[in-house]
Amino acid sequence: YPTWKRTLTRRAREAQMKRFCKAQAIQRRLEEIEVTFRELEQQGIKLEKLLRDEDGSPADRKTQWMNQLLYLVQKKNSLMSEESDLMIAVQELKLEEQQWQLDQKLRCYMNREESLKTPEDRAAEQEILVQLLEVVNKRNVLIHIQEEKRLSEL
Repeated sequence: YPTWKRTLTRRAREAQMKRFCKAQAIQRRLEEIEVTFRELEQQGIKLEKLLRDEDGSPADRKTQWMNQLLYLVQKKNSLMSEESDLMIAVQELKLEEQQWQLDQKLRCYMNREESLKTPEDRAAEQEILVQLLEVVNKRNVLIHIQEEKRLSEL
C-alpha cells in the first residue's frame, strides 16, 4: 500500500468514527428530550388541574399558574424545535454515510483500466454516479430546510 492510500484509508475511518460518535450523541439527546417532554406533560397536567379545580383561589395564584403553564408551553416548543433539528442532522449523517459508500464504489470502478472495463462495469459506474447525484441533491435539500428554519426563527 502506498502512503497516500494508507492516509486516505485512515482519514476515511476517522470520518466514519466521527459520524458514529455524532450519531450516538444525537441519539442520547433525543432520548433526553423525550424524558423532558414527559416531565413537562406531567407538570402541565398538574397546573391545568389546579387551574380548573381551584375556583376559590386568589387571582394572583391563578395568574402565577397560568404563567407557569405558558412557560411550559414555550419550553416544549423549544424542545420540539431542537428535536426537529436533530432529526435533520440524523438524516444528514445517513446521507453522508451513503455518499461515502458510493464514493468508495465509484473509486473502485474509476481505478480500473478503461480498456479492461466491461459494458456491465461502465453501466454500474453510471448507476453509481446517478445515485451519488441523488444523495448530493438530498443533502442540498436538507441544507435548504435548515437555512429556511434558521431564517424563520430570526
